[in-house]
Amino acid sequence: MFGMGIGELLVVLVIVLVVFGAGRLPEVMGSMGKGVQAFKKGLREPPEIDVTPEAEREPSAKKE
Repeated sequence: MFGMGIGELLVVLVIVLVVFGAGRLPEVMGSMGKGVQAFKKGLREPPEIDVTPEAEREPSAKKE
């Protein structure tokens, strides 16, 4: 996984545990999971195109 072995993954896990603490770690991981889900959902859905009709012009105001 990304060229990282088990030793490197354990070091990263310990650093994350020290920085965020054991109590806050589930909250941080939950927020990150929701962010990834929202990102994937945004990739699946087609972009919304705002098609607002122009104000109706008077017939005499047309350019020829």
